[in-house]
Amino acid sequence: MSPLKISFAFLIALMASACNAPRIAPTTTSAPTAPPSVAPTTPKTNLALNTAPGATNRDVTYCAPDGVAQKLDLAYPKQIQASARVAVYVHGGGWTSGDKGGGAGSLDARAVLERGYVVASLNYRLAPQFKWPAQIVDVKCAIRFLRAHASELKIDPNKIGVWGSSAGGHLVAMLGTADTRVGFDVGEWLDQSSRVQAVVDEFGPADLPAMFTANARATGQQIFGSTSRDDPILVQASPITHITKDDPPFLILQGDQDKVVPMEQSQILHDKLKAGGVQSTLVIVKNAGHGFAPTGGAINPTRNELSKMIADFLDQSLR
Repeated sequence: MSPLKISFAFLIALMASACNAPRIAPTTTSAPTAPPSVAPTTPKTNLALNTAPGATNRDVTYCAPDGVAQKLDLAYPKQIQASARVAVYVHGGGWTSGDKGGGAGSLDARAVLERGYVVASLNYRLAPQFKWPAQIVDVKCAIRFLRAHASELKIDPNKIGVWGSSAGGHLVAMLGTADTRVGFDVGEWLDQSSRVQAVVDEFGPADLPAMFTANARATGQQIFGSTSRDDPILVQASPITHITKDDPPFLILQGDQDKVVPMEQSQILHDKLKAGGVQSTLVIVKNAGHGFAPTGGAINPTRNELSKMIADFLDQSLR
């Protein structure tokens, strides 16, 4: 079997399994492309949130597509500036499961929070109840929500970075590449931009047709509404399809022993970004399976070193 072609059903099952890590919510313990200027807007609702240093706000409704409230958690660092930078976490789980407080990427929240970022972690609609593009529609709405309430939330609307793992890595890569022309910006807060200024993609799928085998019709239908591996919707749902030279800088982290999202996926994304004139850094984690699980030895870089790498990248990109 080609390393790029694995069973779609097997992929979804393992991605969902990897996301079921213990819940770990944020606690209080080359030059990048210049972001567009987005002026803070007058708050449109009274959120009545606690924005004090060290505060955490749970289950804040950011959008309600089709009347289904979508929630985020918002954590403030112990040391906070008047207008703080924001880091947004998007969980994985094969687009069918997972939660804003869990998944491999949640392990990075502490390091990011300690750098002084306001950390938002999102839930979004899940398949099969909600097919694609519900997932990207929701995470884009969350970015617009944060900008619409920047003054209330005491955040800088021009300095928003995102990170995500597995399916969440796919979604943050889509945030970085799919602009308004693609058609995923629908719903609330449409006077705001869903553009982000930095993307950290942890082992996310990037070229869906290259990953999925022809026998995956039922599972593809379940999530993307696709009828075959060659269905155009899989092309539309692939981050590599939408790359333009004004995309934000990317940091891509990938395990060299990942059997769920093969290493080639991250290499393809990295190569396409570089070819498109976008700043991209690819870090291959040795002895790491999906979710950076150790495979055949200790992973290198270590998990703590990866978290520091993410925080350093956000600092550099959101200066």
